[in-house]
Amino acid sequence: MACTTLLVGKNASYDGSTMIARNDDSGSGHFTAKKFVVVQPEEHPAVYRSVLSHVEIPLPGDPMRMTAMPNAVEGKGIWAAAGVNAANVGMTATETITSNPRVLGADPLVKGGIGEEDIVYLVLPYIRSAREGVHRLGSLLEQYGTYEMNGIAFSDVDEIWWLETVGGHHWIARRVPDDCYVTMPNQLGLDSFDLDDALGEGREHLCSPDLREFIEDNRLDLSLDGRLNPRDAFGSRSDSDHVYNTPRAWDMQRWLNPS
Repeated sequence: MACTTLLVGKNASYDGSTMIARNDDSGSGHFTAKKFVVVQPEEHPAVYRSVLSHVEIPLPGDPMRMTAMPNAVEGKGIWAAAGVNAANVGMTATETITSNPRVLGADPLVKGGIGEEDIVYLVLPYIRSAREGVHRLGSLLEQYGTYEMNGIAFSDVDEIWWLETVGGHHWIARRVPDDCYVTMPNQLGLDSFDLDDALGEGREHLCSPDLREFIEDNRLDLSLDGRLNPRDAFGSRSDSDHVYNTPRAWDMQRWLNPS
């Protein structure tokens, strides 16, 4: 199965644990070897330098110990893939997704921004909850932008959050309900979103602070009933394909919930 993420809320698991998991695929015709490492606080630099985009980002002080699954062969960046830090917060990055020309025309991807290579090392050592992870990554996206579209999962003992990038600088995130599980292949997965909650109390939804204006100014909301569907607004044709992405989601659903 190609790159696919599984998210399980604490009331949907056997033992009450939150769970996030993702398989990391390689491109056709080659194999990308990974390794498991423990990164100590003193190993984190004061300034992060990306291999691929060359962006330089000052890092906060006092990083935590964390695990990671970087590429075993050096030279093309870290690609940490997933990890857990000393505060028992986990994340996996990333699930590659795509967006449509309307979004990318309004907020183009940033050649010198951040991407899958960088995200875990920029975020995981500095967060103490899944929600904090969303806020930290969101602020980095707003400031530095990204050169690709990605979905990122965060978990702590109580919550799971799923974040999706929208264009070069915008993002949306939703808390996975405790009694639900989610199968997420390479497609923009959020199909409903409460902007009032995201821009207000932020109980179950979070987003870029200017997302409402971004949607309205660029006429991105295609709904006819007033309920925002991010897949329609931000997604691409591949989000509803019947060959590559959707069959993975349905196959996992049938396996986990055969009835």
